Amino acid sequence: MQEHDCLRRFLFEKHGIRGVWVQLTGTWQEAKRHQKQPDIALNTLGQALAATTMLSTTVKFDGALVLQAQSDGAISTLVAQASNQGKIRGVVRTRAEINTGTLQELFGQGQLVISIDTGTGQPYQGVVALQGDTIAQALQTYFEHSEQLKTRLWLFANATHAAGLLLQALPSQEETTDSWDTLEILANTLTQDEIFGLDCHDLLHRLFHEEEVRLFPSEPVAFECSCSRERIENTLRAMEASELYAILDAQQIIEVTCEFCNKTQTFHHSDIDTLLQNS
Repeated sequence: MQEHDCLRRFLFEKHGIRGVWVQLTGTWQEAKRHQKQPDIALNTLGQALAATTMLSTTVKFDGALVLQAQSDGAISTLVAQASNQGKIRGVVRTRAEINTGTLQELFGQGQLVISIDTGTGQPYQGVVALQGDTIAQALQTYFEHSEQLKTRLWLFANATHAAGLLLQALPSQEETTDSWDTLEILANTLTQDEIFGLDCHDLLHRLFHEEEVRLFPSEPVAFECSCSRERIENTLRAMEASELYAILDAQQIIEVTCEFCNKTQTFHHSDIDTLLQNS
C-alpha cells in the first residue's frame, strides 16, 4: 500500500549512516492551499517543508525546527516549520515575477537560517549563504560547514506531492568514504516518479537492494498551524496604546490574518480596552 503523509527513518548499521524518507500528499495540499503563489514558488516551499520535516528527526528538541530564507531575490519570504510532533506549516511570498526558477533568481544574495525554537528564550540559530543550484545543495553546505556532518538531500515537489530523501553520517560513528560514496551514487539515481510512486520499503529496495537497511516504523506528518488568539493578544499588548487606538479610529476594527493558515482574528474597540486593562 502506498504510504502518504508520513516519514520513515532508516539505518545502514554497517556503515554508520542514517536516512529519512518523507512523503506528503494531503498534508502538502493543505499547506499550499493557503498560499496563492506561482507554481515555482509553491514547489520551492514544498521542497523546504520536506527538508524541514526530515531534518527535524536528526536532532532532539521540544518545539519547532524552522527553516527561513532571508532573500533579496524574487522570493521575499520563505518559512518552513516542523515540530517534534510531526506538525508542519509553511509560507512563501514573492516580490517579483519568476522566470527560470534558479536559486540565484529566487533568493539572490540570500541566507538560509535554521533555528530550533523551544519557546523558552533565544532560539538556537545557524546561518549559511544560499549557495548552489538548489535548496538541497544549500542545506548540504550548511551541515558540512556548520555541523561537520556529511549530509545529502534529494527534494521533490509538484502540485500534488512533496517528498524527500536524506542521508547523513552518524556523528558518533566513523563511516568510510567508500561507503558514503557508494550510497550517494545509488541515491543519485532517484527519480521524481519513484519517490512519488513507491512506498518507502520498495524505494529503499530499488535504490539499495545490495545493502542491509534497518527500516523503522512510519511516523505521521500533518499540517497544523500554531497560531492562536492568545498569541496575537500578546503581540498587541506589546504595541503602544495610542497606536492601537489610532488603527481603531481609522478602521473601526483590528484584523490580524495568519500568513500560514489565513485565519483572521478580529478585535473590536471593547476587545482592545479589555486587553490593555489586563496587561
